[in-house]
Amino acid sequence: MNENRGVFVLDGITGMLIATVLLLSILVGLTIWGINVQNASATNFYEIKDESSIRMFDTESAKKHLVDVK
Repeated sequence: MNENRGVFVLDGITGMLIATVLLLSILVGLTIWGINVQNASATNFYEIKDESSIRMFDTESAKKHLVDVK
């Protein structure tokens, strides 16, 4: 029988705490990254020039009419 057991080994409480802290730090990092991406996208305004001449056969013709307003 395995009599060499301990509470503070990596497959015990210590391992659970390490995994929890790691997952929470990944969650916080991805949340902060997502908020920064949303802020950057929300402040990047664009204007459509001459929208009556846009032909919707492909996406390249629509991209020619978008102008970034910064």
